[in-house]
Amino acid sequence: MPESSTHLPVSRRAVLQSLGAVGVVAGADRLLPGFATPAADDGVPRALQPRLIDGERVHEVEIAETRVRVDGRAATAVTINGGIPGPLIRLREGEDAIIRVHNRLAADTSIHWHGLLVPPEMDGVPGVSFPGILARSTFEYRYPVRQAGTYWYHSHSGLQEQLGHYGPLILDPAEPLPYTFDREFVLVLSDWTFEDPHRVMDRLKKVPDYYNHQRRTLGDFFRDVAHDGFMPTLRDRLMWSGMRMNPTDIADVTGMTYSYLLNGLAPEANWTGRFQPGERVLIRVINAASSSHFDLRIPGVPMSVVQASGQMVAPVDTDEVRIAPAETYDLLFTLPEDRAYTVVAEAMDRSGFASGTFAPRAGMVGTVPARRRRPVLSMADMGMDHGVMVGMEHAGMEGMDHSAMAMPPVPAAPPPAPSPPPADEHAGHDMPAMAAAAALRPPGTLPEPVAHGPGTHGVGNAMVPDRTVSRLAEPGVGLGEDGWRVLVYTDLRALAPRADFKAPTREIELHLTGNMERYTWGIDGVAFKDAEPIRFTHGERLRLTFVNDTMMNHPMHLHGMWMELENGHGDRIPRIHTVNVKPAERVSLLVTADAPGRWAFHCHLLYHMEVGMFRVVEVGDADPHAGHEMRGASSAG
Repeated sequence: MPESSTHLPVSRRAVLQSLGAVGVVAGADRLLPGFATPAADDGVPRALQPRLIDGERVHEVEIAETRVRVDGRAATAVTINGGIPGPLIRLREGEDAIIRVHNRLAADTSIHWHGLLVPPEMDGVPGVSFPGILARSTFEYRYPVRQAGTYWYHSHSGLQEQLGHYGPLILDPAEPLPYTFDREFVLVLSDWTFEDPHRVMDRLKKVPDYYNHQRRTLGDFFRDVAHDGFMPTLRDRLMWSGMRMNPTDIADVTGMTYSYLLNGLAPEANWTGRFQPGERVLIRVINAASSSHFDLRIPGVPMSVVQASGQMVAPVDTDEVRIAPAETYDLLFTLPEDRAYTVVAEAMDRSGFASGTFAPRAGMVGTVPARRRRPVLSMADMGMDHGVMVGMEHAGMEGMDHSAMAMPPVPAAPPPAPSPPPADEHAGHDMPAMAAAAALRPPGTLPEPVAHGPGTHGVGNAMVPDRTVSRLAEPGVGLGEDGWRVLVYTDLRALAPRADFKAPTREIELHLTGNMERYTWGIDGVAFKDAEPIRFTHGERLRLTFVNDTMMNHPMHLHGMWMELENGHGDRIPRIHTVNVKPAERVSLLVTADAPGRWAFHCHLLYHMEVGMFRVVEVGDADPHAGHEMRGASSAG
C-alpha cells in the first residue's frame, strides 16, 4: 500500500473495551443493510435510495465506528450507514454517479469502486491519484457509469476493509439482459476477526503459520505410508521439512481467528432468502473477504454462470464455483421443490464456512453438508519436477544424505542474485520485439510451460519453481474430486466476439514473489516501497504475463482498465478485473492502455498488499527517448 495509507489510531480492542465499559450493545439484525434483510421478499434486493439535492440524485453514505454483534459476540466495526456489509448502491449504465461520503472516523478513509472504469481521481486509492477522505470531512465522488454488472466497493486505507468497510454495487444495463429471472439476491461473502487486524499482521510477521492449525500429523504419515509406501512418504516429508514449508499452508489467515460471513451473518444466524418453488433465481455473489477464497455451491442444485467480473459470458453449467477475494460471479438456477436449500461457501483450506438458506417460508433451515477434508499441496502443485526445489533458501536441507534416501539431489543454493539495474534500464522482464509477444494466441491454445534455472527472479524471493505452466483448466487445490462440475477459467467466454480484439505489441512479465518464513511479499522480488512505477504508453496494446513463484494463490487486480484473460477462446476472450494466479502458474492477459493516469495494481489478499505486493501503473505518452523496443516498463510501485 502507498505510505500515505492510514491506520485507525486506536486499536479495535481498546475501543471495544471502552464501549463495553459503558454498556453499549447493538443487535446484529437491525444493522443488516436492506438488501440482506430476511424481510426483503419482493424479488428485488433493497438498494440505498438517493436523495434529490439541487435537482441531482445523490447517494449519501456515512462511514463510522459502530458497536455491532458479529457471530454472537460484541465488536467494534468500521461500518457504512451502520451495517456490515454497507448498503447496496444501485446505479444505471449511462447515468452519472454522485455519491457523497461523510467520514465520521477519527482517521482518513476512502472508497474504491472495484472493477469500475472511472477517472483516476475518483478511483479512491490514497497516495496514487487521490488524497483520501480526511477525518471528520465529506467527499463527493462523481463519475459517469460506463458499464453494467455486479461489482463492489471497499476501503483502500490501511486495514479498514478487514474491519467491515465494504459493500455491494450493481450497475443495471442500458439494454435488456439476454436472460430472465424471477427473483434476485445479492450474496456478499467475507471474513471477520475479533482481533485487531494490526495484531494479525504482527503475528504473521513473527510466526507466518500462526493461524494454521491443520498441519499434518503422525496419523497422516501412516495413512500416506499405507497409500504411497514408506520411502516416497519419507522423501516427501523430508523435502517439505527441508524447504521449511508446510503443504497444508493454503491460507495465511484461517478459521482459527476468522468467522466466515454471508451478508454479515455467521452460519448460526442463518441468513435466509425467500423464494417460491419453480422460480428462476439470480444470485450476485461478491467475495469481499480480506484473505479467504470460497468454494460456493448449493448441494444438488445445478447452476449456470452468466457473469464474471461484472461482464456477461456465454452460460456455463456448473455445480461449484471457487471465488477468489475481489471476484464477482452471477449465477442462475431453479429451486424446484417446496423445501429449504442450503448455500454453502467453504473456505479454501476447509477451516470454516459461510452459509445461508433459500426457503419458501420463514423459519426453515437447510441441511449443511459435512465439511470436506482440508487439502494438501503436492510438489507438483508447487511446480517441482521430481520434487526438486530450485533457487531456494534451503539452509534447512544442508547435511541431508539425499543418496541414502534414493532422492534426486538438491542443487546447492545459488549465489545471491545481483541487484537489479536502475529503474530506467530495468524493464520488468519486458520482452520487446518478440514475435511471440506480438502474436495473438490461436483459439484453443494456452501459454506453454516455461522452465527456470537456479536463481532466476529471486531477489527477495524464497523459491522459484522448476517450471511454470498454465493452470487455467485446473479447478484448484481441494477441488475436482467430488464427482460434480467445478467452474474453471477456461470455461469463460465472452458472450459475443470482441470487435476491438487485436494483437499486443509488447509483453511485460511480472513475477509474484515472496518469502513465507519472513512474511514478505512483492513483485519481481521487490516490495512497493523500493519499486518504480510500471509504465504503459497511452493507447498501446500489451500482454501482461504473471508468473507465480510462490506456494500461495494471488488474486491480482488492475485498476482503471480491463484485463482480457487469454484462456484459448480467441476473440471471445473474457474481460476480468481480478485474476486468481495459482502456485507455479503462468497466466497471460491482454490490456489496452486506454486510461491515462496513475492506477493501482496489487494482490487482493489484504495482508499481502499491505506488506508490499502492490505497484502503481502509470499510463502516459510515449517516451521519445525509449526507441522502438519500448523498454519503459520497470516493475514497481
